[in-house]
Amino acid sequence: MIKTPYLLFLGDAPDGLAAKVAQGIKDWRSEFAIGQYRLPGCKADLGLPDLTLEDARAKGVETVVIGVANRGGIIGESWRAALLEAIAAGFDLASGLHTRLNAYPDLVRAAQTHGTALHDVRVPGIDYPIANGVKRSGKRCLAVGTDCSVGKMYTALAMEAEMRQRNLNASFRATGQTGILITGDGVPLDAVVADFMAGSIEHLTPDNDPDHWDLIEGQGSLFHVSYSGVTMALIHGGQPDALILCDEPTRPHMRGLPDYTAPSLETLRDTALGLARVANPACKVVGISINTQHLSEANALAHMAEVEARMGLPTVDPFRQGAARLVDALEGI
Repeated sequence: MIKTPYLLFLGDAPDGLAAKVAQGIKDWRSEFAIGQYRLPGCKADLGLPDLTLEDARAKGVETVVIGVANRGGIIGESWRAALLEAIAAGFDLASGLHTRLNAYPDLVRAAQTHGTALHDVRVPGIDYPIANGVKRSGKRCLAVGTDCSVGKMYTALAMEAEMRQRNLNASFRATGQTGILITGDGVPLDAVVADFMAGSIEHLTPDNDPDHWDLIEGQGSLFHVSYSGVTMALIHGGQPDALILCDEPTRPHMRGLPDYTAPSLETLRDTALGLARVANPACKVVGISINTQHLSEANALAHMAEVEARMGLPTVDPFRQGAARLVDALEGI
């Protein structure tokens, strides 16, 4: 088990979105997030205290968590000295990057010398089956996005929180590094061998009570040429009964792809629903989640009202307004 609380390492992240792992932990497990540790040039700021390793030790921190999600999931060369210092100071390290901490001999030697642990979250711990498409009992909801990093995980977590407040039977199912660090369990989907990705989601969301909802953490986007494969695995392996469409309306292009613009919500609806109905013909699109963090309150409300009128679906920012209307939509099917 990864020891808590955490010092969130932001490295030299170029912007806030690059530190989305740390942001997710801070937003959903604030009791674990004692402070942030930034290198010179870091442009991300969680609003947490900037702590030295000595400060963090005095505050009871147990684990330094790499809170950066960069393209390719690599450990930056500029981070190595700081990570070695953290190990020498007696901290465990945890990372959800594709490049494993345990692949670096100097980090492994340092951890052995100082009696600390290296936790690679993005390592599948189970031999997953190939998907069989057999219908499962219980209900499932999946958030799908126009792009990567538009709020799919936040949507599912907000819906789970609302459903628990209502004493409804619901579980958040983590499929990525941030969700796993928040909940302590899940499938690191983009590290699963391709043939077994859909099967891993069947394994994650097994037969359940008829009134139970699995709220599956979305990944990637069907329209993102780099990461569409994980989205397809979620759609077919998850066999969702309900889809939530997610969008961030201020982006000039797809994240990391300056030559690609995001699809419309209508295109997302029609494409995702058609593919979902391959595995579950009864699937429905029930609501829309808009990430309005870069809009003023007035502009956010106006945009969501326009989307709702155009799409005919309840439209909210679940982090800003709560997920009650999305949960109402689930209860209505």
